[in-house]
Amino acid sequence: MVFRGTITDAPDFDPTTDAEALYNAMKGIGSDKETILELVTSRSNAQRQEVVAAYKCSFGQDLIEDLKYELTGKFERLIVSLMKTSAYHDAKEIHDALKGVGTNERCLIEILASRNNRQILEMVAAYKDAYGRDMEEDVIADTSGHFKKMLVVLLQGTRDESGVVDADLVEQDAQDLYAAGEEQWGTDEAKFIMILGSRSVTHLRMVFDAYEKIAEMSIEDSIKNELSGDFERLMLAVVQCIRNVPMFFAKRLYKSMKGLGTADNTLIRIMISRSEIDMLDIRECFRLAYEKSLYNMIKDDTSGDYKRTLLNLCGGDDDLAGEFFPEAAQIAYKMWETSAMTKVQLRPTVRPAPSFDPAADAQALRKAMKGFGTDEDVIIDIVAQRSNAQRQEIRQAFKSLLGRDLMKDLKSELSKNLERLIIGLMLTPAEFDAKMMRKAMEGAGTDEHSLIEILVTRSNEEILAMNAAYQNAYKKSLEEALHSDTSGFFCRILVSLVQGAREEGPADEERASADAQELADACNAESDEMELKFMSILCTRSFPHLRKVFQEFVRCSNKDIEQVIRKEMSGDVKNAFCAIVRSVKNQPSYFADRLYKAMKGLGTDDRALIRIMVSRSEVDLFNIRKEFKDTHDVSLHEFIQGDTSGDYRKTLLVLCGGED
Repeated sequence: MVFRGTITDAPDFDPTTDAEALYNAMKGIGSDKETILELVTSRSNAQRQEVVAAYKCSFGQDLIEDLKYELTGKFERLIVSLMKTSAYHDAKEIHDALKGVGTNERCLIEILASRNNRQILEMVAAYKDAYGRDMEEDVIADTSGHFKKMLVVLLQGTRDESGVVDADLVEQDAQDLYAAGEEQWGTDEAKFIMILGSRSVTHLRMVFDAYEKIAEMSIEDSIKNELSGDFERLMLAVVQCIRNVPMFFAKRLYKSMKGLGTADNTLIRIMISRSEIDMLDIRECFRLAYEKSLYNMIKDDTSGDYKRTLLNLCGGDDDLAGEFFPEAAQIAYKMWETSAMTKVQLRPTVRPAPSFDPAADAQALRKAMKGFGTDEDVIIDIVAQRSNAQRQEIRQAFKSLLGRDLMKDLKSELSKNLERLIIGLMLTPAEFDAKMMRKAMEGAGTDEHSLIEILVTRSNEEILAMNAAYQNAYKKSLEEALHSDTSGFFCRILVSLVQGAREEGPADEERASADAQELADACNAESDEMELKFMSILCTRSFPHLRKVFQEFVRCSNKDIEQVIRKEMSGDVKNAFCAIVRSVKNQPSYFADRLYKAMKGLGTDDRALIRIMVSRSEVDLFNIRKEFKDTHDVSLHEFIQGDTSGDYRKTLLVLCGGED
């Protein structure tokens, strides 16, 4: 195994000299933290163990106890953890995850999904030595169900590590996983546990590829569809570690620092446990996935001696570098390949209501609105639980039976965000999109993000229908409106997209290679030429074709397309091209990110929230929910509940369709 850590053995190492330096740094009043952190982070773990032994021999004291006494807070936790062996550090993390009220399931998942057989067996022995208890018994006592069973399987440390792959068994395992999940009603969890818990990494990577051909979806999407809760999280973590351990840890590090507050235990655990193994690869995966270096994220999110120690473990700022390490380029290439192979089954949260009676619904809505006061519950229950096509029938029945305009009645009876949401649901998708485009352009200032989101994510058919609805409602073409309200190259991108003329169909391999080379060549041209070339390809080719183009772009440039756009372009042009790339890669993930941004921090972007919840509820809101939970470690349902209120919240939660 090739180690790509940031911490290696220090040359000319003398444990006795180091022990003396640490003793001097701690004697007297106060301590020399600079000396402590520089010395500890420039020695390998094996060397630190020699320093601990030398300290006891020279001074008759326990170095770890002295460090605990002299240091405080997160800095103390980090330095003390660095002084333990990897096995004892993991054992302590598992012990802390299990003790007290409640269990830290995410810590259990992270450690047991990512460690090899040797690391697991050494950790189990260290746990017994440190706490006089059996780790397996403690895990069994503190967890339950299929989650517990899979943890126990992983704790055995018996995954096949032979490297031998049997092609027939690969096919059999792929078929068995398909039969255990997607092919049947209900899920045979035992089959998932047996295969994912025992087969070798090389074997399982081939199984995942074979599975995608059979199921026409990735193993990850099947797990999200078939499993739930901690068991789902554990199985996804196992799959992610089989595919790419550094990317798994890059995601964990990002989640530990994004948003308000820092999950310091997670940050400390990963920075220590990976510093001598694959921190260089984790850094590259981090930059690939999150547009900034791990170094800068730590720098922005921590402070003081704690920050300086973490930065030493991180080992360098990749934002100062240009191209990928070769390993990271391979990871980027594989990510696009996986994206191209995966056929995501889009799942809505709102479906046509059974036993639908438009006349009865129309009468019920009229009754809910006449007289003093309004029965909002009835309105919400009907409108949010009918498909858009059914709502149009209700609109017609309301006029035919009662001679009244349902939209006008709703506007007069409801107010603020609830009114905007209910009216949005009652419009046809084309009318709603046209209205959202109009709102993005009216008044002072333009909401460029809304224009980008709508035009990038709609099909040709949807764009043409929106154009017609805009002309009908506002007596002006949408293209004219864009010309009036935007300018420069950004305007040209929007005008290109609003034609609704994107090619449709699969990738053309030969043409994709040529397109990728043209994009790579354009990166060396003047900015105007570069933007023009990017527009001519990104705004016209089909999404399946662009997936192949972006994959080939990595091969011929050793860069990821999104990083190039973020580095070389700016403003709305950059945002538009990035939105196309992200939609091509994973559109539900793009919408999940847009929803998160609409609600995080102070204040809520209600227009964005309403627009996405209304427009995606019959398309892929279930997929968006899953991506939201996977990326942000909190459910969309929970986020909406915490960020909105009253009948507006109630309606959004009905559209959301459930808690993940």
